Amino acid sequence: MISAEQNEQMTRVGRGTPCGKLLRRYWQPVALTDELQGTRPVKAVRIMGEDLVLFREGGRYGLIERQCAHRGADLAYGRLEDGGLRCSFHGWLYAADGRCVQTPAEPEGSRLCENIRLRAYPVVEKSGILFAYLGEGEAPAFPHFDAFIAPAEYTFAFKGYWDCNWLQALEVGIDPSHASWLHKFFEDEDPTASYGRQFRGTPSDAAIPISKVLREFDRPEIRIERTDYGMRLQTLRRLSDAHTHIRVTNVLFPQAFVIPMNAEMTISQWHVPVDDTGCYWYSIFTSYGAPVDKATMRNQRLKTYPAPDYRPIYHRGNHWGFDDEQQRKQTFTGMGFDINIHDQWACESQGPIADRTRENLGSTDKGIVLYRRLLVDAIRKNEAGERPLMVLPEDKARELRGPPAIDGIGPTGGMDEYWRRADENRRRQAKWWTQEAERAA
Repeated sequence: MISAEQNEQMTRVGRGTPCGKLLRRYWQPVALTDELQGTRPVKAVRIMGEDLVLFREGGRYGLIERQCAHRGADLAYGRLEDGGLRCSFHGWLYAADGRCVQTPAEPEGSRLCENIRLRAYPVVEKSGILFAYLGEGEAPAFPHFDAFIAPAEYTFAFKGYWDCNWLQALEVGIDPSHASWLHKFFEDEDPTASYGRQFRGTPSDAAIPISKVLREFDRPEIRIERTDYGMRLQTLRRLSDAHTHIRVTNVLFPQAFVIPMNAEMTISQWHVPVDDTGCYWYSIFTSYGAPVDKATMRNQRLKTYPAPDYRPIYHRGNHWGFDDEQQRKQTFTGMGFDINIHDQWACESQGPIADRTRENLGSTDKGIVLYRRLLVDAIRKNEAGERPLMVLPEDKARELRGPPAIDGIGPTGGMDEYWRRADENRRRQAKWWTQEAERAA
């Protein structure tokens, strides 16, 4: 049972809060690289309750406080010029590192700007996402996970907004049993038309649609284990004495998971707090087969999470698109065929911040229980000045690879060997992985 105090500790992320201080020790997604394209690459960003402005000038990214240090005007409406972002009120110019480098309305020779600096954070691009480090001291190194090392043509990034606390959004990805219910489709579709869509294709080494597996085998066995990066989950559905379906998924501490999308693609997804009651999910889709058809993937997702804000067309204001006739005939939820909307409803309908004091967890929630222990322990270590999980130096980051994320059907008596071999075979057949392995050697 979670106490009210523990729930507050795990969910509140403002500056100075225990969890907010922890999450600032990690690189956080702040925008898609696509959002900083065009003739005016300037974007207002709100993350963990902090209002910032992101911009690109001269090939360099800057992320600084949104309010001008002069009299608080909004720099999101500033001008990109002279190597920085210029406030439209009095022309004060800021460099990417937050330094005020010009105060042109002041008298000639004024040195006012020499002592003025806005809070600024470093920004790097990884696989179509711009990550920022909002913490103090040296930023951790990025682990050499597949989503970060795959070439650009083999990855695709997207995002979407959910109107709820980041933790309940993340926890839906640590709860593998819900797929048989929340994402239950009453009819199977042609798997050859499933590109870019989750739970509509076929598992590896099988001809049966994954939607049929989830629908007909709805009491999975769930195994969990701690790892160097957080947690691995195995979800097993015994189809017969001879064959079992397995999904291997992972939690990348502190707030991401890696799951299989289909036989040749994985999804690495972060849940990033906007503030205490809203978050964006950021996903990197990584292909081990053919290069990603980015146009198809993007157009599919823009239908429900349209740019420029990537806020969903279905939400609590229109009952998440609920249709009672569809619920009777086509889907378990009655909320369409996009599983992101299903997950969004499951998380948003708990309220802005889920009240975990009222939960009654079952055996299938063991992954969530372990994750909360990891989170509380990391908060404690960070408060004590110790190094939390996954705050990595470069040598340790280089050792972390993968992680395996598999969806397949194998021999019931040898599932551990099956998923490891399936991961190895998929990597061996991936052109980019072979090249990366040769470079590492």
